[in-house]
Amino acid sequence: MFRLILCAVVAGCGVQSGTGHASGGAAKKVVAGAKIQARESAAYTVGYFRIGYPNGDLPRDKGVCTDVVIRALRHAGYDIQKLIHEDMRVRFATYPRREKRPDSNIDHRRCPNQIWFFKKYGKTLTNKVSTETLTHWKPGDIVYWKLDSGLDHTGVLSDRVNGKGEPYVVHNLGRCAEEDVLTSWKIVGHYRYPK
Repeated sequence: MFRLILCAVVAGCGVQSGTGHASGGAAKKVVAGAKIQARESAAYTVGYFRIGYPNGDLPRDKGVCTDVVIRALRHAGYDIQKLIHEDMRVRFATYPRREKRPDSNIDHRRCPNQIWFFKKYGKTLTNKVSTETLTHWKPGDIVYWKLDSGLDHTGVLSDRVNGKGEPYVVHNLGRCAEEDVLTSWKIVGHYRYPK
């Protein structure tokens, strides 16, 4: 127990208190947090912003795709801004997208950094969507795509499904919305956090 606490405090292991397991209470809160954003319909707003730390955020009517993930997880009690920032302070050189030093304003808002974090501290799941794999795609899971333009994109799986049983996704690619887009682009990552 002492080693786990020490790891969390000193090394930023991605351990944070939260409520429930991803397949239960936490996942429901993640989905609820994502759906709130879909109702609020934040406009896609690019740029660098100075935000508070910890629990920093842009105004609720603004954001990008990564903010959907950040806010949904925060709704479940997980501050990805703090978790990624603390981890980057220890493992800075291992992260794919970085400034000259850890920056709590932007590091957690980059898809590659979120992917790296979830690969290390979350559960990595299948990228394939088929009748055989549908049971692996759960509400609250996080999906990453490579858009046709080559840009990265992310969203949170909803508890709503289409006629084929594929989950809708809450994402922001212009305005935050809950849409049937899971297979619209190339899936490059599928994670569950917490494990």
